[in-house]
Amino acid sequence: MSPSSRPAHSHGPDHPVFSPTPQRLFSLTQVDLSFGAHPALRGIDLQVHRGERVALIGANGCGKSTLLRVLHGLLEPSRGHLQQDLPLRQAMLFQRPHMLRTQAWRHVALGLWLQGQSWQQARARALQALERVGLLGEAQQAAPTLSGGQQQRLALARAWTLEPELLLLDEPTASLDPHAKREVESLVHEWVAQADPANPVTLVFSSHNLGQVKRLATRVVYLEGGRMLADLPTEAFFQGPLERTHPQAHLFVKGETV
Repeated sequence: MSPSSRPAHSHGPDHPVFSPTPQRLFSLTQVDLSFGAHPALRGIDLQVHRGERVALIGANGCGKSTLLRVLHGLLEPSRGHLQQDLPLRQAMLFQRPHMLRTQAWRHVALGLWLQGQSWQQARARALQALERVGLLGEAQQAAPTLSGGQQQRLALARAWTLEPELLLLDEPTASLDPHAKREVESLVHEWVAQADPANPVTLVFSSHNLGQVKRLATRVVYLEGGRMLADLPTEAFFQGPLERTHPQAHLFVKGETV
């Protein structure tokens, strides 16, 4: 699906200026992926453009996590192909992020050091990232001993230091308590909203929380049985005639899909 151009903006009655069509970052064409005899993705056609915030929704096992891993290059399609139109710095956060057995600040700094920064530079940047996500007070604490919400915020801090242009999130708040959910979601929203408009952060995330989808996404992709059955702007997905146009997605939104 190609998003429509943004509305025209006028800088005077005789000089209308039109915003350019967003750049396409990558596209999937007829992508299949199987694990043995089990098909995980079937015939996926998907394009994502710079600055979009795309939510992947659907029941457990529908292919959301697999699709995110394909986009991140962790899984290779069995058929079809992924084309990346622009070179991208990207980061992916998992539902249960892996924590190194070290202090929180070292957990963040290590990736920067491996990229070539001096240890002093990496430490300063790590502490700055921890302050941004509200974990500066836990900088000396061992990363695996942090709470679930704190671990997700630590994972966000580590991703933030890499300054990704594409952020992939796999159910980032699914296993968190309500307070931690709000904290993590607020950080993601702030990160995307405060990005430089000339270089926006593109977000692709999976979620079972439809309220979260409404708050964060500009576009919703519904998956069922490894197939894409709906791809709509968020307002059209939740406010449009979904029962008539996309009945399977309508049943999921109503809670009638197992």
